[in-house]
Amino acid sequence: MKTFTTLQFEVTDAICVITLDRPKTLNALNKTMIEELEKAFDILEQDDAIRVLILTGAGEKGFCSGMDMQESAATLFAATPEMIYRAQSRAARLYCRMRAIPQPVIAAVHGAASGAGFSFAMAADIRIITPEARFNAAYINIGLGGADLASSYFLPRQIGSGRANEFLYTGDFMSAEEALQLGFVSRIVPRENLLNSAFETARKLTEKSPLGLKMTKEALNMNLGVASLEQALQLENRNQAFMITALKAGLQPGKES
Repeated sequence: MKTFTTLQFEVTDAICVITLDRPKTLNALNKTMIEELEKAFDILEQDDAIRVLILTGAGEKGFCSGMDMQESAATLFAATPEMIYRAQSRAARLYCRMRAIPQPVIAAVHGAASGAGFSFAMAADIRIITPEARFNAAYINIGLGGADLASSYFLPRQIGSGRANEFLYTGDFMSAEEALQLGFVSRIVPRENLLNSAFETARKLTEKSPLGLKMTKEALNMNLGVASLEQALQLENRNQAFMITALKAGLQPGKES
């Protein structure tokens, strides 16, 4: 297990579990956690033996309450616009990193996922939640813009612009039931079954071709913003031709070449 101060990082049977571990702040994102997530994503990017990532939060109260505003407030008014922009950009890059790592990401969410926590859920590939889970774009409620940390990119694509716009403008919470009805999450499970359910899904993925998983994530990423059906089909066709060639060469699903 890798040693971090704001994260738990554990790997079992090719499945990595990263637990946001600041339960006294509802796992709020601070400078140290940003730095440690960057290091964790570096490990995942380079370790082909890790096939799937599960992202979850410590404690019983919630997944992630967003940015640590208490820590931010201590330096905010002394910071120059350039310093603020640099810090904002560094935090925002985490969500690019989540999409860039080759492993599919399963978000296992309980309680509140607000602001940056909502964005972690949006940037995941699969979302499994508890009945108490709730999501909101909290940025608008503290005087900032409602579009922050990739929310204006992901949410309209995931639930449609009408409802996404409403959540981003109002900062209202999306309940677990709404999240399921809108197709934002895959399933709702009891709190005590959350990690087991995430592991069950992760194990299904580890049975698939490692290259197939990577190329599927690549295609999903690229086709989120594709300009036409033809472009989407070209990428899928290229990937499938590559995979068929690999299979003919003796690469079996679930095996490394």
